[in-house]
Amino acid sequence: MAFFQALIDNPFLLSAVIAGFLASIVSGIIGSYVVVKRIVFISGGIAHSVLGGIGICLWLERAKGISWVTPLGGALIAAVIAALLIGWIHLNHRQREDSAIAALWSIGMAAGVLFISQTPGYNVELTNFLIGNILWVTPEDLYFLAFLDAVVLGTVLLMHKRFLAVCFDEDQARLQGLPVEAIYLTLLVLIAITVVLLIEVVGIILVMTMLTIPPAIANLFTIRLSKMMILAVILGMVLSFGGTLTSFYFDWPAGASIALLAGLVYVIIIYSKKPR
Repeated sequence: MAFFQALIDNPFLLSAVIAGFLASIVSGIIGSYVVVKRIVFISGGIAHSVLGGIGICLWLERAKGISWVTPLGGALIAAVIAALLIGWIHLNHRQREDSAIAALWSIGMAAGVLFISQTPGYNVELTNFLIGNILWVTPEDLYFLAFLDAVVLGTVLLMHKRFLAVCFDEDQARLQGLPVEAIYLTLLVLIAITVVLLIEVVGIILVMTMLTIPPAIANLFTIRLSKMMILAVILGMVLSFGGTLTSFYFDWPAGASIALLAGLVYVIIIYSKKPR
């Protein structure tokens, strides 16, 4: 009961729970595409590239006094650019795809660390963006997250059947006359937006946990993508709330608690469903 009383008394904790729910909606939907398309590594490349955009915007805001730039805005721009670059590499240079993605991954992380190191108070900022600090979510962040949620959900509603075709059979989609390359790049941009949402909750290092584990668990119980998405959203909300609850009572970092709980639940379910 102490946790629920704290939700009433502490607006920061309530904002953290709301942010977790907002992130769970889009991560459950987009994460399902990631799992069935088997592009987890590409998603990881996008996730780790965003630190460059975050670092540049933090440096401009804190060191140069440019107040209109924000870390979330920088993360969004960097994520979209990385998604388009990785998508272009995937479509045109498949034989060197892994190396190119690893290079973008490294460049983004290195640039972010360098700019953050030149920013006052960088140690705190770097830790928060790497491992997450959901308790730092502001009302403005919640509005931004809700807006990104609406963009992603609206796009998915319009293009779900096309995404479905590209995820399961690109060759058949081409035969049907669908613009596979454009659809694929659009999907990667949506993944980029989802990554930005999740950074607010669990940080860059743990993004892949929330993007892939709830859909992976859901996939153990259904093979229908629509049901998988609904179940993944529900699981994401439960895991987010449970991780925040755990962090409250044990005084652990919220992002790491959410990721740890998700991983443990996945391992337990895998073991319980293992043929004996």
